[in-house]
Amino acid sequence: MKKSLLYALPWVLLVACSDDDDGGMILPISADFTVRIENVNQPKSFFASGAVPGLVMPGMEQEFTFDAGPVTLPGAVTKLSLATMFVQSNDLFFAPGEAGITLFQGGSRVTGNVTDQIDLWDAGTEVNEEPGVGPNQAPRQSGPDTGDDENGTVVLVSQNGDGFTYPAVNELIEVIIEELPGSETGFKVVVRNISGDASLPTPFAGLTWVVHTADAPIFTAGEADRGMGLEAIAEDGDATSLSASLGDDTGLVSPLSPGVWTVHDNGVNPLFNSGASDLGEGLENVAEDGDPGALATALQSKSGVTSSALFNTPVGAAGPGPAVPGGAYEFNFTAEEGDYFTFATMFVQSNDLFYTFPEGGIALFNSGVAISGDMTSQVLLYDAGTEVNEFPGAGLSQVIRQSSPNSGVDENGVVTDVFTVGDGFTYPDVGDIIMVTITPVQ
Repeated sequence: MKKSLLYALPWVLLVACSDDDDGGMILPISADFTVRIENVNQPKSFFASGAVPGLVMPGMEQEFTFDAGPVTLPGAVTKLSLATMFVQSNDLFFAPGEAGITLFQGGSRVTGNVTDQIDLWDAGTEVNEEPGVGPNQAPRQSGPDTGDDENGTVVLVSQNGDGFTYPAVNELIEVIIEELPGSETGFKVVVRNISGDASLPTPFAGLTWVVHTADAPIFTAGEADRGMGLEAIAEDGDATSLSASLGDDTGLVSPLSPGVWTVHDNGVNPLFNSGASDLGEGLENVAEDGDPGALATALQSKSGVTSSALFNTPVGAAGPGPAVPGGAYEFNFTAEEGDYFTFATMFVQSNDLFYTFPEGGIALFNSGVAISGDMTSQVLLYDAGTEVNEFPGAGLSQVIRQSSPNSGVDENGVVTDVFTVGDGFTYPDVGDIIMVTITPVQ
């Protein structure tokens, strides 16, 4: 929740003194300030997830699309998992192994027929009956969840020992991963029901999918169902609960980069002019690569700038680096009445976006009183207009995934509030990523 501006009380005072030689003078009002720029982004386990409703009969198919990028952390891999019900059963479902299907190899998308990575699993939640005839199976049951509880574990059907015979997976289902045309990070997944000629034709139902890096987003083999909604898919083809559970833990997670701050005169736009091209003084380096060095140097000699510096070390960190969710930068400065303040830090999961105040900054005093409190409501997310935007959190030319600095396509645009850019992408609300607090120091 955004707080209203709070104003400091009498400890920031008008300082006056008399001078016998000139009859008296009034010193400028000044204050010391601490600024905290905090990453309030809530960590999420999954980058993307969703569900595809409807019953898929033999001969039919369904598809879904998503964007994803490779992961640059050592040992981490971007993967896809999905689950859909084998309807002629009590609690069987199709899914890859708990590790999921690898989506990138060597930075390139993995595409093609991945059916050999799909298995038929028993959720262990309902006692199995003969496939295709059981009275408590979805096509014949009187209502959802009517079979006998099994209290078992998730296992491959081939290992469940129920004594029944099931068709081979590749006689029932086909899963194809394709590149989404016109996108370097887009995927299309097609799930086909090819069971028409199998010994037991069956519908599919309740398709849910998730893009992840850690293993086992939906189940762990050999362990009981987690109660997240897999049971509803496996028994009744209902993806609502599992999709909601995954969705609650799905979202874009972004660090904040090292940046710059400046105290400056009223009427001075020290970092940029909205609606105009980048000034070429180093803001591009912040917005594209999270590198504040050049801009910090340029500000030191800029007309109208009273003081400035870079910030690059999160509170409690041993050295310079990004502020990850829960992390923050802090710095201090002294300013006088009439001074304005601004800053810039990169929204890292982007090509050239940065957080800052409007171009002229914000006044540090209001009627002689130093401002104090949460200033996030005045922060905007700007597009520097220097590099063509890609899907946030997935673009191959974004700093987390790019092969070298400044590797994206030049945009030759202007600095604009990103929410008016119209690039077709969706960005988190400013207050979901960053919180800026200014505190006068007694």
